[in-house]
Amino acid sequence: MRQPSESDEPVQILATSGGFLPDGRYGAKVGPILHHAISLSAAGARPRVCLLQTALGDDQAAYARGYAAFNRDRPDVLLSHLTLFPMPNIADIRAHLLAQDVVWVGGGSVANLLAVWAVHGLGEIFREAWEAGVVLGGVSAGSLCWHVGGTTDSFGPALRPVTNGLGLLPFSNTPHYDSEASRRPLFQRLVAEGTLPAGWATDDGVGLHFHGTDLVEAVADRPGVHAWRVERGPDGTAVETAVVPRLLPAVPRD
Repeated sequence: MRQPSESDEPVQILATSGGFLPDGRYGAKVGPILHHAISLSAAGARPRVCLLQTALGDDQAAYARGYAAFNRDRPDVLLSHLTLFPMPNIADIRAHLLAQDVVWVGGGSVANLLAVWAVHGLGEIFREAWEAGVVLGGVSAGSLCWHVGGTTDSFGPALRPVTNGLGLLPFSNTPHYDSEASRRPLFQRLVAEGTLPAGWATDDGVGLHFHGTDLVEAVADRPGVHAWRVERGPDGTAVETAVVPRLLPAVPRD
């Protein structure tokens, strides 16, 4: 089990709108952003990665796609998963998560994810794992969950705010900023009126790498996309600033 983080062991989160990529032949592949998450852990020859699909109700097909993708693309990874439906598949959740190098959380309903995690005390466990040097990452709901809140379709097609995130990062967050027309104006309005604190948004294929609560850089698995800083301006309107991400190298496939 990891010990509490020392000053030279970064406390890291990779909050993204990407991760696995679609693969026409196999269903999914491990994309550049997921490879990057593993590299951030500096885990050595056998990185330990745990997948969580709580936001999809622990959909077994999603786990199967993840295992198949890692078996093909990253056979060096010691992959595991944590399910909470109908009961935890791991007896000691805390010990298992603290033993990981990377925890990767998939997308789906962030509202349901947060409710289920609260029942099982995962918020406190994730804070402990984060402070111990485990890289926390994820896509969509798995990005928003580490923040104070953001915009979500968890309650239906019309987007609504969620404000009970874990708050490891004291910002708001909105993924898929470029893929749904209503996300941008809603996020800006919520920040401008103070419902959400200032924060970050990511276009599809973009990730935000934080050391502690400081943004180190934005990264992307494709060209032409951005991260965005959104904050309340002095006149009470939202101010949006584009951040150009570093394009990650493509992952070779056999």
